[in-house]
Amino acid sequence: MAKHVLITGFEPFGGEKVNPSELVARSLEGRIIAGRPLAVRVLPVETRNIAERLQRAVAEESPDIVVCMGQAAGRTAIAMERVAVNVLDFTQPDNVGVMRKNDAIIRGGPDARLSPMPFAEIVQAWTDNGIPGYVSNSAGTYICNQALYEILGIAETVTPPIVAGFVHLPYLPAQAAVLGADGTPSMAFELMKRAMEIFIETVVPWVEQRTPDRGPARPAAAKGPQLWIPRGVKEVER
Repeated sequence: MAKHVLITGFEPFGGEKVNPSELVARSLEGRIIAGRPLAVRVLPVETRNIAERLQRAVAEESPDIVVCMGQAAGRTAIAMERVAVNVLDFTQPDNVGVMRKNDAIIRGGPDARLSPMPFAEIVQAWTDNGIPGYVSNSAGTYICNQALYEILGIAETVTPPIVAGFVHLPYLPAQAAVLGADGTPSMAFELMKRAMEIFIETVVPWVEQRTPDRGPARPAAAKGPQLWIPRGVKEVER
């Protein structure tokens, strides 16, 4: 059975009517790129169930590559996120009204997690195809950061491990037109879609060269509770 690439996007949030990450994800559903079937999930913008939804998707699809996508207002190009921090500090509530300020994603978890994606190769592939893209060192402190932190943690607890990362997409032109096109960066949908196709075309051979075929991923044994709480991060009810 061919290994899957799992692609996720988010539903609209913050009063927006669309989210480019959802539209791009749905446009890739059922596709085969670089010999890999693509599985797609669209996630709700809800802080309390992101981990469970990602765990379920990984268990159902057994991917060896996971690429999460999100919308980032103000970004002038497509951005690959290098790092997720163990902090949630919202400037607006999620889609069910939950507001989190100076909270840990996982109490006792590492302060940060790094994505192992081949950043230089992907940026070069984008550049060669005339697509503006770069590596970002901050995924923010909202739910996109949480998704990256959670999926990187999940990637470490399956055997064999999966390669996971996160891509932030700019606004669509229609969103920029509503908000004021003179001060709101945007990118055409087809260019975003092509960027993600190139992303997958680049990552798949890189993963296949570095990882021997050891069968589908399977969940690791559950770990006991971690009690240590980072200083400066308050304990919250999960």
